Parts: sequence; structure tokens; C-alpha cells
Amino acid sequence: MEVLIANKSHAKYAEIICETIAESAAVRGTGIARRTPEYITKKLENGNAVIALEGEKFAGFCYIELWGHGKFVANSGLIVHPDYRNVGLAKKIKHKIFKHSRTKFPDAKVFSITTGLAVMKMNSDLGYKPVPFSELTDDSTFWDGCQTCRNYDVLTRTNRKMCLCTGMLYDPKSKLEKQKKVKEKVFNRLKHIKETMFLKKKDQK
Repeated sequence: MEVLIANKSHAKYAEIICETIAESAAVRGTGIARRTPEYITKKLENGNAVIALEGEKFAGFCYIELWGHGKFVANSGLIVHPDYRNVGLAKKIKHKIFKHSRTKFPDAKVFSITTGLAVMKMNSDLGYKPVPFSELTDDSTFWDGCQTCRNYDVLTRTNRKMCLCTGMLYDPKSKLEKQKKVKEKVFNRLKHIKETMFLKKKDQK
């Protein structure tokens, strides 16, 4: 298994990457914005992505997005093919894309929004901290990308201040990344509170 910084030779995997993202979004019911093969191809060709391969077979993927004129970086679309789940591959991809982001864009704040408890824990291990959405990019294009998520109405109802996703931020200029890691039970409680708040309101409509 290899986890590589992508290049134009990996463009042939764009279709299966999109299919895997879409299938995972359908299973989870939340949290993954869909992307087109053309969009993914650009990420692969400009080196703003990481891909995991078992020989020639696609195993996993994650890509970099730049926001706020390069002030913010997001590691998005973290996905592992069903054939390679539960073997620690997601963590390897996450660490690779984070290191690549820090090397390529050393002054940028790295952020993430996710409903996945496993991703929250990985983020915390890397030094991210939970933050309100107001500390993330205010670039409307980023938030418009959430429109394919089934919970987009929650984001619009709260004027983009809150959603089922948790915002997390790594600030290279802050000493806060050295703080204690957030315990998993805290993320569980936070997710439960949000689901109780927002899903009940949604069901009552």
C-alpha cells in the first residue's frame, strides 16, 4: 500500500473517487460534499491531493482546497474505498495530506468541518481544536459547496453559524496546538447535542 502525493498520472482515478465519495455520503447520510470528476482531476493534476493505491487499485483519497486568498487551507473529501476500511488507512491519508498542506502552504490555517467522530479524533491528534464557524473562512464559495449535503438546510437556518458538522482549526502561529487533545467522549457529546437540536427541528417541519 502506497500513500502518494497525487500528480497528473492519477487523473484516471477521478471517476472512482467521485463514485466512492457519493456512495459514502449516501451511507452516512451527512457530511460529504459531492464533487465532479473534472474538479477532482484538477486537484490530482496540480498536486493538491493525496491518493492511496494498492498496486494499480484505488484505495483512498483526500484533497487540499485554498480559501481566503491562501489564508486558509481545508483538507477535504477524505475517503477510503470499502475494500480497505478498518485497517488504519484513513489515518495514514490524513497525516499525509496534513503534512503536505503544512509544507506547501506553511502560513495557512488548516481547517476541517466534519460529522465523523474518527476524523475529529484524527484532527485533534494533529493539533486541531474545535472552533465556531466564525473562526473559519468566510469565503461563500466554500460554504456553497455544502449544498449537496442533506443537512444544508441546517446551515442556512443558522445563517452559516452552526451545523451538524464540527469546525476544527489548526493555527500554525498559535501555541494552542500544544493544548491537551480533546477526548473522544467530548466529540460524542457534541455530536449528540447537535443532532438533538437540529434533527428534531427538521423533523417537526
